Amino acid sequence: MPATQKKARQFEKALNGGSAEAQEMKPVLSQLLTDIEERHMSYYNLKLLDVPAYAQGIRDQDAAYKGRLALATAGAIRFCRDNHGQVDYQVRYLLEALLQQLLRSTLELGPADWQRLLQSYGLEFKKEGYIGDALRTMPVLLTLNQLEKHLKKHGVDEQLGQYLHQILDATEDQTSGYGSAQAVKIQVKLQELLGTGAGGSDLPTVRFPDGDALGRALNEFVDGLAPDDARTLPWLQLLQIWQKASGGQPSAKYLKEVDAAVTAIGPDEVRRQGDEWLKLLAAIPVEERQHTHHYNDNDTYTYSSWDFLQEPSLNVGKALAWTLGPLADTAVLLHLAALTEKCYRKIPGRGPLAVGLGNACLLALSQGGLPGVAQLSRLRPKVRQANTQELIGRYIEKGAEKLGVTPAEIEDMAVPTAGLTNGRADYDYGDYHVVLQLVDGKAEVRWHKGDKALKSAPAALKQSHAEELKELKADQTQAQQTYTTQRDRLDRSFVEGRRLPYRWFRQYYLEHGLVSQLAERLIWRFYHADGTHQDALWLAGSWHDAQERPVAPPADEAQVQLWHPVLASTDEVLAWRALLERRELRQPLKQAFREVYLLTPPEERTRTYSNRMAAHILKQHQFNSLAKLRGWRYSLMGAYDKGYESDAAQLSLPAHDLRAEFWVSEVNADHAFNDTGIWFYVSTDQLRFTRLQGDEALELTSIPPLVFSEVMRDVDLFVGVASVGNDPLWRDGGGLVQYRNYWESYSFGELSEVAKTRKLALQRLVPRLRIAKVAEVQDKFLVVKGKLRTYKIHMGSGNILMEPNDQYLCIVPDRSPKQAGATDVFLPFEGDAILSIILSKALMLADDDKITDETITRQIKS
Repeated sequence: MPATQKKARQFEKALNGGSAEAQEMKPVLSQLLTDIEERHMSYYNLKLLDVPAYAQGIRDQDAAYKGRLALATAGAIRFCRDNHGQVDYQVRYLLEALLQQLLRSTLELGPADWQRLLQSYGLEFKKEGYIGDALRTMPVLLTLNQLEKHLKKHGVDEQLGQYLHQILDATEDQTSGYGSAQAVKIQVKLQELLGTGAGGSDLPTVRFPDGDALGRALNEFVDGLAPDDARTLPWLQLLQIWQKASGGQPSAKYLKEVDAAVTAIGPDEVRRQGDEWLKLLAAIPVEERQHTHHYNDNDTYTYSSWDFLQEPSLNVGKALAWTLGPLADTAVLLHLAALTEKCYRKIPGRGPLAVGLGNACLLALSQGGLPGVAQLSRLRPKVRQANTQELIGRYIEKGAEKLGVTPAEIEDMAVPTAGLTNGRADYDYGDYHVVLQLVDGKAEVRWHKGDKALKSAPAALKQSHAEELKELKADQTQAQQTYTTQRDRLDRSFVEGRRLPYRWFRQYYLEHGLVSQLAERLIWRFYHADGTHQDALWLAGSWHDAQERPVAPPADEAQVQLWHPVLASTDEVLAWRALLERRELRQPLKQAFREVYLLTPPEERTRTYSNRMAAHILKQHQFNSLAKLRGWRYSLMGAYDKGYESDAAQLSLPAHDLRAEFWVSEVNADHAFNDTGIWFYVSTDQLRFTRLQGDEALELTSIPPLVFSEVMRDVDLFVGVASVGNDPLWRDGGGLVQYRNYWESYSFGELSEVAKTRKLALQRLVPRLRIAKVAEVQDKFLVVKGKLRTYKIHMGSGNILMEPNDQYLCIVPDRSPKQAGATDVFLPFEGDAILSIILSKALMLADDDKITDETITRQIKS
């Protein structure tokens, strides 16, 4: 039998078994379904105006006719659902799509028929039954929107009203779990239709699912509203509007309703209360729960879920963010940013925690003017998802367009001072004086009473000056976050080669209350109008060169660029390094001691690619995190695809119309992937450059030396941190057997450029330490003579060999922020963790007879 005839039989069966209306409308419905089927329309692409039977015979019918047709369609659907084994499921889907379309036109039914329509969805209460499926899958909300038009004309019929109350009561049990957001929206719509109020009051009833902390807090707030308070009604209306939130962005109509309620309550009150809920959302713990299912008698399946908020609360959270965006002050922006960071936290096997809520927070931050841009700028490198980084970039660009500046300029303009002047702010609270100050990159708060220093805030002030202390804490948090963000932004900006007018540089860098603490410790190059340039560092309130000779301030029109050692001669670089060491000036990032990567003869021969960083084995997840942190795009490679192809991490360099590609391949070995199919390891391959809009590899000699050096430095960082050779436990802790030779060669092999810089630092530092008589730098190692054995600490990996037979010594480093002894030594730059690890190991092994850790002493004495 042809397929069309089979489908026609199915149509007839569904319509014959349906309601009386279905049989009455059988010819019309049959023709509609046939036309839909012949045009290969489906549930997802059905458009009634494209269906001849509708356009020619139904479109111009009155609302009563269309109402009967909707009732007939619903009756046929009910038959299909009750007899799902007898009717093809595709017939039911077509009928459901048809009903959805009809409910978007204008319908007219009597009260009893509206009730029958809803009952046909499965909303019946003659006996105990489960209505959750009907609330989730049937067009209940569309039907209630149609019914709203009827009730505005005719009022609520007593019997229909009782029935609607039954549905409302039944939704109370459906506001948690799968599909609960839809149930909440139906609940809110029913409350609006019925005008229900507790105890017969004129106030609407507003309840939230209490399955999470936000729902419980909102219910507690509602319970605390006073019936006679003028703000109670608009508060309830605003909360009802929040319950209806949906989609990625609010509509203009939705925002208009929100704005009206906020105006009635008072913006300050909404901001204050909303901020409390924001803080609650940021503080709600994300809890991992284990679930075990038993099947086939003896088999079990265990998986984890991560509980944060139920679906209805996630939608309310979005509405909260949308509402607070135009109202946000500094505190609200900080809490929006904290919640955003939490929402994009990656959950194992799932991805970001709450993308929808995070996107709503980003939209709110984009409405916060320059302070909002400052938070977006801080968040961009912290968020690991490339599409979210691009979204943040678009918000920053949109803000820049409004002011007629570039995105980089608006980020400069947006940097907050956190109340600091020259890195310091002073406050007086009664008899107490407090100083907030940036000290070596840390925002510290110091308390004093007269000349006496105190360890912490006096208890009495916590009562008398609670609000002031809260503001102080917010300033400290903002100062620390801003300092870290701007330091990292400057570190990533080398590759751009950005030049600023000195007037702009002076306003937003040198004279900025917070950024000045970074700018004053960095070397800058001034380009003058006559084509000459000069390098200078800010010392004791004025500019000086590498020999500490005064440098005249440049003209306002001069261009300022962050100095890079690739721009200078070797003698100049050494002179700057000597100045920093002589003055004991610690730079906030590696600049004078920054590694330089120049083209090598092998790279000149290969012409279009570099193999300098090829053939390394990296931990893929660690490599992915580092790449995202440095602004590269990379997608984790899984065992389910690309099993044999190369892939690449990519860095876009729009200032130079270049794209860098660092190619990697999966390490395909037995069980070398996690539960979600992601490879544990990747092997590195070529580094090459293309144009942004091209694929052809460019000659390396055509790449600006500064760009090449900075890109190569990133790649060296990826290898230097993510290589399995850095893991002291990898060889003996389950690492791939076939790559142990690589582990040996990397752990104790030739030094990278980063390790060479580390070697220079150790050559200067070791003679100043208490271990100077028993430690010295030899070739690739820091050699330490202990009481029991002599140890060779590799200056690249930090791994250790013991003499006389080069026996491997496994010591897992302390990952706490403060390494014993290492932080007491002056370093001219911040941020070399392996250098600190090497120093702490050397200090410990010099007194190896005092080590008590059995896992270490057993190896030493073996």
